[in-house]
Amino acid sequence: MHRVQNRPACVTGGVRPRIHGVPPLRPEQRPERFMRRLDPTDPSAIGGYPLLARLGAGGMGQVFLSRTASGRPLALKTVRTEFGQDPGFEQRFAREIASSDQVRSPWTVSVVDYSPAGHRPQWLATEYVAAPSLADWIESDGPLPESAVLALAAELAEGLRAVHRAGLAHRDVEPSNVLLARRHPLLIDFGIARAADDTRHTRTGGVIGSPGYMAPEQVTAGISAEPGDIFSLGAVLVYAATGTGPFLHPGEDPSAAQLLYRIAHEAPVLDGVPQPLVPLLTACLEKSPQDRPTADALLERLEAKPGVWASVRPPGLEADIAARETELAALLEHSAHLPPESQPAPDPAPQAEFGPPPTYGSPIAYGPPPALPSSPAPNPVPLAPSGAGSAPGRLSVRTWKAVAAAGAVVAVVTAAVVTALAWPDGSDDAAGGNGRTTPPASASPSPTAAGNALPSSWVGTWKGTGPGSPTSDGIVNARTTEVAVTVTLHAADRGEIVGRQVSHVTEDGTGRDLGCTETLRLRETHGTSMVFEAVTSAPTDPSAGVLCARGNLYTLAKTGADTLTLGNEGSQTTGSPARLTRSS
Repeated sequence: MHRVQNRPACVTGGVRPRIHGVPPLRPEQRPERFMRRLDPTDPSAIGGYPLLARLGAGGMGQVFLSRTASGRPLALKTVRTEFGQDPGFEQRFAREIASSDQVRSPWTVSVVDYSPAGHRPQWLATEYVAAPSLADWIESDGPLPESAVLALAAELAEGLRAVHRAGLAHRDVEPSNVLLARRHPLLIDFGIARAADDTRHTRTGGVIGSPGYMAPEQVTAGISAEPGDIFSLGAVLVYAATGTGPFLHPGEDPSAAQLLYRIAHEAPVLDGVPQPLVPLLTACLEKSPQDRPTADALLERLEAKPGVWASVRPPGLEADIAARETELAALLEHSAHLPPESQPAPDPAPQAEFGPPPTYGSPIAYGPPPALPSSPAPNPVPLAPSGAGSAPGRLSVRTWKAVAAAGAVVAVVTAAVVTALAWPDGSDDAAGGNGRTTPPASASPSPTAAGNALPSSWVGTWKGTGPGSPTSDGIVNARTTEVAVTVTLHAADRGEIVGRQVSHVTEDGTGRDLGCTETLRLRETHGTSMVFEAVTSAPTDPSAGVLCARGNLYTLAKTGADTLTLGNEGSQTTGSPARLTRSS
């Protein structure tokens, strides 16, 4: 694939300035039944996403309502400072998010974006669903009717089956992480708390999340796997049916230590559980992981099947959801009238560190736009020590002076050319490389037209393998034997995160993987061709010691029902696959 480096946008800092020119909503215009207004100390934006209200707080941090530029609502979750101080937390956080993003089903919410390396506070933006959590509902309306509990069991078991089939575990199934949405209950936040501590304890001995829903092996050995999810599901269903967890008695307030002891050593209390569920929940709550059913076995034994939730959901839930949607619409409508603001962007790289363009999937420092197609595209270079001028938290940059001088000239000559090649309408975008899903500051939110969305026929996983490059100059161009590319795309509108590409670039002789993994944003739709922007980029193999650039553009054309072809515009990388074919 070819890559085009954008001009850096004007940098205004990591947080947008507050808006003083727009009057706040009057009290009668600001519904706050389900959301709370921002505190005076809250930033107006995080990671380029405007904050509209507070949704709540949890063991990991604060949760805000936000939105994309096209008006899609988001739940933006920040991570408490104490976790960010752990040197290993950032990698675990990114790893768990990347894993959770592999699961896309009707029972999970989509990951939209997350904080780049070095950003504080760390954050995660997911799809926002205007629906109460199971914990909220039980607290306000009491236990669910038997038919709703049976349907909830089937829906959540199906959701866990999707997670487990992806080779993952949720690790945090509890009432606050179950949303009672209109069509399906949803599982949220899976894997995220695992990044904080595999044993689920803070440094001060407190417990993250709800200890009453942890599995015995989590309590005694810190083991979190699929059987633990089944135990937690059983505990959640007891709570849904009775309003009390299986290791609690009505009206009591035991300490976390008491709860954890009961989970490990005492039998669950199933008083009030509908009789059809008692044998099944007893099996789910077995102390030994191997004695619990799998999600598949659970679905076989359940009388209710997935898909019936909408017809048996509890009375009053539709009115609750409608009220939340009304409140959400009011906040989104108000935010749509805010004036355009500057978007945060990476600091421009020093002029002496400019270099020629990288190959597709190859890491390199920030630099100018690539050369014309006749110029060979280089491969990655090893990571160099950071210079005194490096920005905090940013990857180190190269200091190849000879290459830098040539790259600076190329930048002047070809900047306009490659922009015109990449954009048929001659437009450009100054937001490239900032790791965000929002379009440039000049674009104001507007309703999304059908032609601005990724066609459904593009959704799926696409793979291709190229021959690599047999030549090397010993400085920039590495000799490679294979370039394997996987592009995964999901439904998204223009300006939103649309998927991810993972490249494995095998270096000849060493076998080192020089590839990059990039988050893709849908930049342009042109009939049968699409333009994608890499808004985040990291080495596919973190131990390879290479740099990955952000802000690259890729053009793909649909040339068959199961074929995507790389466009000819811009700088075509030597050795990349010429086409990608659908694998799922």
